[in-house]
Amino acid sequence: MSRISATPSGGAFAIEVVSTGTGKIVVGDFTETFPMDLTFWDAEHYEQSWAKALRRLEEADVATSCLVASITDPKTANYISCWPLYRIQGTVFVQNSLIILNELNKVFDPERPWLSTDPREIVDEDGNKISEWRTGIENVREFRAASG
Repeated sequence: MSRISATPSGGAFAIEVVSTGTGKIVVGDFTETFPMDLTFWDAEHYEQSWAKALRRLEEADVATSCLVASITDPKTANYISCWPLYRIQGTVFVQNSLIILNELNKVFDPERPWLSTDPREIVDEDGNKISEWRTGIENVREFRAASG
């Protein structure tokens, strides 16, 4: 998995489809729009996947999950763009990453992308700090309750 950088923060949480082929994630005061390929999944499938991934965070005080940002057919794709989520007690850390499919030890399961998410790291192989944002699990719960 290749990490993509930005800057850390804390607070609110949301992820949504904002227009055809475009999603938006909010973590604290960080907001980013991202392209969503609609050839493999439609917008509704992304939303269902996100809901499932967020529910997974509530299952344990220490949990790893993954929000798929953009996916094409894993049988022919090179990578999946995603937002790995790492819950440690009441805090959820969010990173931006790529799952490089030919580097996996097992077949990628699009219905359980967290199985292909690496454990949380805060420094990359070159010693650079990996950018991440943080929010509280209560913010994730509030978002899930509001979005159904």
